Amino acid sequence: QVQLVESGGGLVQPGGSLRLSCAASGTIFSINTMAWYRQPPGKQRELVEHITTSGRFRNYADSVKGRFTISRDSAKNTVFLQMNNLKPEDTAVYYCNTISGSAQWGQGTQVTVSS
Repeated sequence: QVQLVESGGGLVQPGGSLRLSCAASGTIFSINTMAWYRQPPGKQRELVEHITTSGRFRNYADSVKGRFTISRDSAKNTVFLQMNNLKPEDTAVYYCNTISGSAQWGQGTQVTVSS
């Protein structure tokens, strides 16, 4: 069973930056496209960005284009999300999972953007 542990969230002022990490156990990480999702308060979870095993990525949320960058360290089974120029609307719980959501969801990491 793959376990996903997200970290790196916190409270940040608008315009600030955070780097989220997702440590994955199990071999599924090495053969799957991984993704970051987020769930804003009172809303459904949405796909933000994915990265393939070869490092190609795709952004799904227009609102984060040019501000968020996904990366992965396959040697450490870890996926990152660098978030710059954060805005209040980025406030959400952030999760990682495979692109199909096939792994057991972790607890997520809370990101709050507020002055």
